[in-house]
Amino acid sequence: MNHLIPLDNLVAALGRLPGIGRRTAERMAMTLVQDRKGLMRLLSHALLEADDAVACCERCGGVTLAEENPCELCIKPRLDAQILCVVETPGDIMKIEQSGGFQGRYHALMGKLSPMQGTGAADLRVDKLLGRIADEGIREVLIALGTDVESDATASYLKEILTPRQVKVSRIAFGLPAGSAIEYSDASTLSRAISGRQEMG
Repeated sequence: MNHLIPLDNLVAALGRLPGIGRRTAERMAMTLVQDRKGLMRLLSHALLEADDAVACCERCGGVTLAEENPCELCIKPRLDAQILCVVETPGDIMKIEQSGGFQGRYHALMGKLSPMQGTGAADLRVDKLLGRIADEGIREVLIALGTDVESDATASYLKEILTPRQVKVSRIAFGLPAGSAIEYSDASTLSRAISGRQEMG
C-alpha cells in the first residue's frame, strides 16, 4: 500500500545496519511506530546529533568528535608511538584501548579483504597506512585482526607489502580465552595457542 511507504523506508534503513535482518528490522520499525513515549523522536534526535558531532579520525580512522580531528589518540604523546596497531574497524580501537594493554598508535582499515563481498585492497585504507609509516617513523606494525579466512588473507597481504619497507610486522597472539578450559576449545584455537606459546618468566 502506497500510504505505508514511510514504514517501508524505515524498515529498509534499519535493515542496512550490520546484523539486522528483514524480520528484525520490521520488529524494530513496528516498535518505534507503536511507541507513544517519544522513542522515535528521541532516536531521531540522537542520530542527527551524532551525524553532526561525531566523525572518524582523518588519521587513524577511530571515532572522535568532529571538532577534534585528528583525535586525541593520534595527537597526545604515547609510550610506544612508533608502533602502529592495524585493526579492522573503529570499534576495535575502542576495545583495545579499553584493555589498557597497548600504548602505541592505531590505524583502522575500515574492512578486510573479501572477494565474496567485492572488497579489495583499494577499498581499504592501505595507502594511508603506507603514508603513515613513512611520515611517522613507524618501526613496527602490529596486525590485530580476527582469525577468519578474510582476516588471515588481509594479514598476509599486509605483511607482503610492509616487509620491503623495513618495518617489523607482528600479529597479536591467539589462544585460550581467560577463564576457559582446554576441553571447551576447538582445534584451531588450541593450535594457535600452542604455536604462539611464550617462555614462562
